[in-house]
Amino acid sequence: MNSSFFITFAILIFACYLGVSARKGKEMNMEQWAVGGRSFGSLTIFFILAGEMFTTFTFLGASGMAYGVGMPAVYAFNCFYFIIAYWMLPPIWKYAKKHNVMSQADFYEKKYKSVGLGVVVAIIGVIASVSYLVMQFVGLGIIVSASSYGSISSGLAVVLSGLLVTVYVTISGMHGSAWTAIFKDILILGVIVFMGVYFPYHYYGGFKPMFQAIESVHPEMLLFPAEGLSITWFVTTSIMIALAFYLFPHMQTGVFSSKSAKALRWNAASMPIYQLIIVFSVFIGFAAVLQVPGLNDADMSLFKLAQSAFPPWFVGLVGGAGALAALVPSSIVLLSSATLLSKNIFKVWRPKTTDQQLGRLSRLLVPILVIIAIFFALNESKLIGLIYIMVYSIIVQLFPALFFSLLKKNPITKIGAFAGMIVGVSLVIYSTVTDTTLAALYPNLPSIIKDFDTGLLIMMINFAVTYVVGVSTVKILNKSTDVSLEKYQQVKVDSRN
Repeated sequence: MNSSFFITFAILIFACYLGVSARKGKEMNMEQWAVGGRSFGSLTIFFILAGEMFTTFTFLGASGMAYGVGMPAVYAFNCFYFIIAYWMLPPIWKYAKKHNVMSQADFYEKKYKSVGLGVVVAIIGVIASVSYLVMQFVGLGIIVSASSYGSISSGLAVVLSGLLVTVYVTISGMHGSAWTAIFKDILILGVIVFMGVYFPYHYYGGFKPMFQAIESVHPEMLLFPAEGLSITWFVTTSIMIALAFYLFPHMQTGVFSSKSAKALRWNAASMPIYQLIIVFSVFIGFAAVLQVPGLNDADMSLFKLAQSAFPPWFVGLVGGAGALAALVPSSIVLLSSATLLSKNIFKVWRPKTTDQQLGRLSRLLVPILVIIAIFFALNESKLIGLIYIMVYSIIVQLFPALFFSLLKKNPITKIGAFAGMIVGVSLVIYSTVTDTTLAALYPNLPSIIKDFDTGLLIMMINFAVTYVVGVSTVKILNKSTDVSLEKYQQVKVDSRN
């Protein structure tokens, strides 16, 4: 076992220490634990939301996709969702602050005055979050194993990391996640930017010579293909991801933790600068195309290149940064999932549960969720693989009901919101399990149509269902209310007589 593993492990231990230390001087009631007492300013929120945004899939996936398919990897630094965030997040935060909202399901429940709808949203959120958590643990196992040059198995790495994140999330909640997010982002910024500049110059003499060399051997990698991962796929997938991105429960938890709406606007306006980190990750993948050809696992291109160019101690730094890229988002996912399960599902079953009891239950759920995630990560369940494919397409089905709720006068009812979500999620599950896409159904259609993102198409159907059912049931509910009012007034008159 070399110095690489010890450096990676030391970084993880230090992150755990930061997370545990974050609770000092704070009374960990439910609000402090779940949303940090809504006390985080612009800079802290920047790091928290960045910490949730840049994960193992950014660290390994962006470089791996550039290595594997080339140009389509540029979808990874889509900045469209920050435009949506600038306008959408402040009104969400203001409503959450006013009505003491602590989870995503709380928001829908109070907006639509429906406990049932809140439960549906909670279930959708937990399904998406657990699969997201599993994939973080799988990536984390790969990173720690690679940084130890294989001396530590990926399974053991997953178990150890799960133990660390359980400790500081249970003790410090959102405060622990905030402190580790700052440490993680500074480390990733230095490591990724350095390698993204070093590799092109070290191996090719610069960025332009690197792309010229790739063009001479693999010219197809610098173009979008005519079909499949085409321009249509890029545009529609970017829109779908932009709409879905801030709908994940852990992203909403970060939003609710903000001190003000202004902090969220500042975050949305400045975050595109941070996206430049992903550009350097893509450069690393392109640099590896000719230097480590023939990899069976494209996601390993970053580590294979680092191991061939740097001494073990630096590979340890890379491994530590990558491990934190999994650990920090995992901690916030655990927070949001535990809060959803306790506050929006358990309390519906046991409505007399106090906030103090909910707090204890939420902390108890953290290790249970970690054990479930570790189990699926170690067994690489095909079910989880299917769920992960569906994650973004499923979570975006919450957008139509959210959109209508933010209008000055919401035109739809809880029945419309419920119908749209059920139809949308059901279609996503069916299309994923049966591999039903426009391209599969109509292979002769032009690529500009058949490469349209399936999740976005289903969300458009969801919009139509939500609106039609919602508007129709407004009239029905109004008539029902009028009848009830007439009966009430008649009873009052009869009682007087």
